[in-house]
Amino acid sequence: MPLTTPPTITHTGRVISIQREVVEVEFAQTPPHIHDLLYAKDDETIRLEVIRSSGEKSSGSSSSFSLPRFFCIALSGHHKLFRGAELINTTRQLEIPVGPELLGRTLDIFANPHDNQGAIKGESYRAIQPTQSIRYNSLQPGQEILETGIKVIDFFCPLLKGGKIGLFGGAGVGKTVLLSELVHNILVLGSKEKQPAAVYSAVGERSREAQELRDGLIQTQTVPFITLLLGQMGENPAVRSRTAHASVTLAEYYRDELRKDVLFVMDNTYRFAQAGHELSVLMRDIPSEDGYQPTLISEMNTLHERLGSTTDGSITTVEAVFVPSDDITDSAVRSVFPLLDTFVVLSRDAYQQGILPAIDVLSSSSNTIDPAIVGLDHYHAYIQAKSLLEKAHQLERVVSLIGFSELGFEDQISYNRSLRLISYLTQNFYTTEEQTGHAGDYVPRDKTVTDIRDILRGKHDDTKPENLRMVGGIEGS
Repeated sequence: MPLTTPPTITHTGRVISIQREVVEVEFAQTPPHIHDLLYAKDDETIRLEVIRSSGEKSSGSSSSFSLPRFFCIALSGHHKLFRGAELINTTRQLEIPVGPELLGRTLDIFANPHDNQGAIKGESYRAIQPTQSIRYNSLQPGQEILETGIKVIDFFCPLLKGGKIGLFGGAGVGKTVLLSELVHNILVLGSKEKQPAAVYSAVGERSREAQELRDGLIQTQTVPFITLLLGQMGENPAVRSRTAHASVTLAEYYRDELRKDVLFVMDNTYRFAQAGHELSVLMRDIPSEDGYQPTLISEMNTLHERLGSTTDGSITTVEAVFVPSDDITDSAVRSVFPLLDTFVVLSRDAYQQGILPAIDVLSSSSNTIDPAIVGLDHYHAYIQAKSLLEKAHQLERVVSLIGFSELGFEDQISYNRSLRLISYLTQNFYTTEEQTGHAGDYVPRDKTVTDIRDILRGKHDDTKPENLRMVGGIEGS
């Protein structure tokens, strides 16, 4: 972001204390506003953001007034700061470039390019913090299913255009792979009523993961539609937190100014909550009972309420949520629940059994399972399939203890059909073609509903479950 600030004495301050990324600053005359961006007078690479008043003031013997002090977070170069260093207030917030030129680019919140394609140039700049809320009369709730071509998602956890879907799972169960496949299928293989646009917010990614992510986007030909913002794991928590807000700002621009339907992707939301927690610790805030920052809920709400759909365009949100220690009751994980339409829970047990994608259907849910949205055929098939899998889950313990042959005739039929249904829900992905050697499959939602209805009716009772694994659609259904 270019720094053009009036070097007037009324907008200067000096450093009082430094505690890692937290810097206390005292202003002689005009106090700053919250979120104002400061920089060091002698080094413009040292940038700070005003967070709040420190609640402390000083009064010199020759002065009859107190000087206001503020806590700031150093976004960069805090190791170069020292007590007494002079700071200049830009009187503006941190801004990022916006414009159609950013599609296909990879950058950070300081507009530094990370794709070897030259400097980042936008037609204008926007503050990353919200300046106004979406007007109520311009909100446009989604009622249209956004087909993904992934059978288990489209059938059990359908995604609304303009809705929000969360992918929950611990380490190594396939969240990022599923996320990448959703991006590829929606942007490359999906409907093209409008030229697509997407923002990928990589919050807390390792450098290696970020490189692999970009390489994967290039391989699947989705890079031209995406702006990728990086807030890598090695960055300080303020940068990681602001990366999420900057990404939302870009998504808002594509929706409001370019009038596009936007796909907003975050990997991952837990790292955003974790960055806020680290900032809270640095600020010495009293934590809540669960150990997280007391502002966790409001931080999540503030971020997500900007991701709404309006009459100008929609923002469809897909976010990965890391589940620490596979504990779905973790407070940072639970803080996202009220903000989503669709929950997809990935299971380590399913992953170890080779069921890919490793989605726990019984733990996943979607508010879009409504006959007015998905249609009667899909709705009735969903109810029957969910009932079948629930019954099979209860029978699983009986089978493991005394054997399949001890089940009653009807129970044997139900259990066998559940095995065929679980096998059918597996699928090869486009994003893993190089690793698996198998071509990816895109299965339309209508085809998925038809195939599952046939399985439920017993049409494929003579087919071995393993013959339905990774098959895409069933021929002849």
